[in-house]
Amino acid sequence: MAPFGAVTETETVRNYAGGEWADPTGEESHPVVNPATGETLATTRFSSESDVDDTVSEALAAFETWSKQPVEERIQPLFKLKQLLEEHQDDMARTLVEEHGKTLGEARGELRRGIENVEVACGIPSMMQSGTLQHAAPDIDESAVRQPQGVYTAITPFNFPGMIPLWFLPYAVATGNAFILKPSERDPLTSQYLFELIDEAGFPPGVVSLLNGGPDTVNALLEHDDVEGVSFVGSTPIARHVYETAAANGKRVQAQGGAKNHVIVAESADVEFAAEQSVNSALACSGERCLANDVVLVDESVYDEFRAAALEEVESQVLGNGLDDETTIGPLITPEHEASVREMIQTGMDEGADLIHDGRDWEADDDGNFLGPCLFENVEPGMTIVDEEIFGPVLSLATVSDIDEAIETMNQSRFGNAASLFTDSGRDARKFKEDAEAGNLAINAGTAAPMAFFHFGGQKDSFFGDLHAQGEDMIHFYTDKKIAIERWDY
Repeated sequence: MAPFGAVTETETVRNYAGGEWADPTGEESHPVVNPATGETLATTRFSSESDVDDTVSEALAAFETWSKQPVEERIQPLFKLKQLLEEHQDDMARTLVEEHGKTLGEARGELRRGIENVEVACGIPSMMQSGTLQHAAPDIDESAVRQPQGVYTAITPFNFPGMIPLWFLPYAVATGNAFILKPSERDPLTSQYLFELIDEAGFPPGVVSLLNGGPDTVNALLEHDDVEGVSFVGSTPIARHVYETAAANGKRVQAQGGAKNHVIVAESADVEFAAEQSVNSALACSGERCLANDVVLVDESVYDEFRAAALEEVESQVLGNGLDDETTIGPLITPEHEASVREMIQTGMDEGADLIHDGRDWEADDDGNFLGPCLFENVEPGMTIVDEEIFGPVLSLATVSDIDEAIETMNQSRFGNAASLFTDSGRDARKFKEDAEAGNLAINAGTAAPMAFFHFGGQKDSFFGDLHAQGEDMIHFYTDKKIAIERWDY
């Protein structure tokens, strides 16, 4: 076998099923391109319908044995996987940077978040326990147990190819299910590296599988009779399709959609800190993340101070290849996405917003899909750049009269993924926590990213389903409760 993560330009990204590597057999394919250089790294050939059927069949057969293994045995490969992820974190991060474009620091941070989910899933023996009550009724004891359900799949996006699969995979297998990952065809090399580590970690054949492909592969999984449940992260239109299709086929489903996140800067805030955190939130990963806060509502009394500090932060950014230490903003994932973001910027100007820092003409040392940071002001609800997700390095500023107007303005959004408040007021913080219509809230922090032992809670058009990713919600999603009511004659 080639060294971990080794892929050549002529190599086809592989599937992993039944404990074996195999080339997908579909007719379509997609190039894997380094967005900083334009270099083709590999080719993703899509899986055929028979590839999907064979993988699900092998996973279902593995589930029958795996689900009956003692829970302590099920978590042993996860302990090994955590160790391997720690050992290979730097090399895996470089692979992630080369196929995605984010900076090396961002890639390492992403993988750290993924490893934390593996750590939490190792606690399944405690987390999976349910209740027992003696003498629930006269001479009757009652107990509840959680049981795994079968084969689950996750369809994951390009923007966090190392972290998001680990929102799901560790919990699915630790609870006793079999699991199939369908990663983005744009940057599947990180997932392939992950599965090379999974192969070494010692999971029984068929328990964990990797299927590469495009929309047809996704739909085949959504409609397959032997798939019990589906997890998805991506845009809102596709999340809605996944939710509706999977639910119509009788499956459990959790579908994370898009976002339009806001920062509120109150009169009492530490303005320089708020500006630093807001700019970092909007521009990290080139803005290609669902937790990017890209609209800032600033109390009018401190607006000028905040504007100056934010502009200084934006001007200090360095555009370039993510492998360069000084780079703070890498390329966008594809030329098509770069063109889409540029079009959104032009639309913002056409609709009356003022572009006070234009990064469209920034030059980088490498060829690639580069776009410098852009800063707007005088934006308002109804503008495209305020209402719609941009997924690029764009930040917009607006003034509000007080915390009430800020929350009311924010809540007009059809999205409800995340929001941040900067304040020194406990009253403002309490009001924000109670009234903000978003599932992930941060106070005096730029990005509302929950730790692995808390769920990731989008709302409104940012989430379709009942149970979220990460934490205790995953235990509920991957198991069903069975109640035993017992009476014995003494």
